[in-house]
Amino acid sequence: MKNLFTPFSIKGLELRNRIVMPPMCQYSVPKKDGIATDWHFVHYVSRAIGGTGLIIIEMTDVEPDGRITDYDLGLWSDDHIAPLARIVEACHEYGAKVGIQIAHAGRKAEDAPVPVSSSPIPFNSDFKTPRELTTDEVKDMVEKFHRAVRRAVKAGVDTVELHGAHGYLMHQFHSPLTNLRTDIYGEEKTRFGIEVVEAAKSELPSSMPLLMRMSAMEYVENGYTTDYGKILAETYHRAGVDMFHVSSGGEGPIGGGGKPGTHSAYQVSLAREIKNALNVPVIAVGLLDEPALANSIIGNEDADLVAIGRGMLRNPHWALEAAVKLNKAIAFPKQYVRGFPNL
Repeated sequence: MKNLFTPFSIKGLELRNRIVMPPMCQYSVPKKDGIATDWHFVHYVSRAIGGTGLIIIEMTDVEPDGRITDYDLGLWSDDHIAPLARIVEACHEYGAKVGIQIAHAGRKAEDAPVPVSSSPIPFNSDFKTPRELTTDEVKDMVEKFHRAVRRAVKAGVDTVELHGAHGYLMHQFHSPLTNLRTDIYGEEKTRFGIEVVEAAKSELPSSMPLLMRMSAMEYVENGYTTDYGKILAETYHRAGVDMFHVSSGGEGPIGGGGKPGTHSAYQVSLAREIKNALNVPVIAVGLLDEPALANSIIGNEDADLVAIGRGMLRNPHWALEAAVKLNKAIAFPKQYVRGFPNL
């Protein structure tokens, strides 16, 4: 029976276990230039030493005004490649594989003088009203994603994740709530996402899987349900996405209308639904910090991988401690063995 420490492979990506560190913004680029710092190096490499199978570097943006804040990572310049490559190489040294999440915040770009989006609808009254991208500008945006993926490959990553969730730009295009366009990108709401997927695939080696973070449903009034979420996943899978990182929400507060409660594993059923509907591998995420719970998700075949977010922020050695609690034999860093008397 599969468990949290059973190896996993998809295409040419081979993981030592099924534990994922999901993208979590660090807001730690002090010079606002988007370049990874020593903080990012220590942050990610410590999780590799701590036994994580796949580390996905935080939301990394395709243009300066596409970031949530001015303190986020970027991939709009070749200057970003070497600092990221340094992180990737060191994580590899300690047995982890590395992905990176490529994105644009769209109307949720808090520090952009004038944010852009699919349509001129602000996120809420505290956010700026975005400017609607012209048709030509949308095509240019696809090219910005294309170039960012090219740079990620040059940095040596093992996989790329496109951010199509949580109300950011790709989500803004494929959500009927936020895409009121009348051009080709409004008539076919997934067209922008499809073009980004196709551009990304053109840069990836054939052995490298393409991931997508997606919101399987929205929680606001008149938001889309999992029926539409499955259509989105099927569309992007046909375009070239190999695995989905299944989340939810983003167009409003989590738990809008009181549902679902943000209890442990509240999104696992969504991952299972996408997995079963499309017969594709999925990553489950959302308050899965307890090792026994994470292990059961793999054992019950609800998902193929489990992302541990806040738990891994608190503890870079979450995977090592999970192995001890679950009585799984894994290779421990020899320098830390004395810290685990039960070995």
